[in-house]
Amino acid sequence: MNGKNPLEMKFEQLLFASRWLLAPVYLGLVIALFMLMFVFARELLHYIPQLAKMDGDKVVVMLLTLIDMALAGNLLLIVIFSGYENFVSKFDVVEKDDRPDWMGRIDFSGLKIKLIGSIVAISGIQLLKRFMEVGKGEIDVALASHELRWMVILHLTFVVSGVLMALMDWLKARSHDCD
Repeated sequence: MNGKNPLEMKFEQLLFASRWLLAPVYLGLVIALFMLMFVFARELLHYIPQLAKMDGDKVVVMLLTLIDMALAGNLLLIVIFSGYENFVSKFDVVEKDDRPDWMGRIDFSGLKIKLIGSIVAISGIQLLKRFMEVGKGEIDVALASHELRWMVILHLTFVVSGVLMALMDWLKARSHDCD
């Protein structure tokens, strides 16, 4: 034995096994991915019959909506795969040919950067869609300017947060290089 108290060893085993409490959370995210797929299909089926009557701006808004959902789906997959592999267990069921390049190589730091990058992209798309609606006169300009101001502030907050996270990771990596 390694000199540890048997009670301490059992406690550490229990703590290590507790990582499996996250498995249902990742299963819930898979269900959320199915829900997103359903909403995506519903939106697509809603827009297809209207396509012949849509002007260019409406088509762009429709595309941005669909891209937004695709980014949200990508974000879910990144969280599911990376989170599961980093915190619960490694995937042993995937053949190397079919495995995404990033899978199994994203650490917590990389996951944070990918998450904030996706959030910034989603926020930017929402902001662009809103700007296009204001430009077409589809919403009250006074209300829209107040709402847009807050959307821009929120978007810039996401951008600055992402830059600061990347800077912290860069500084951390640089300090390890100096050691």
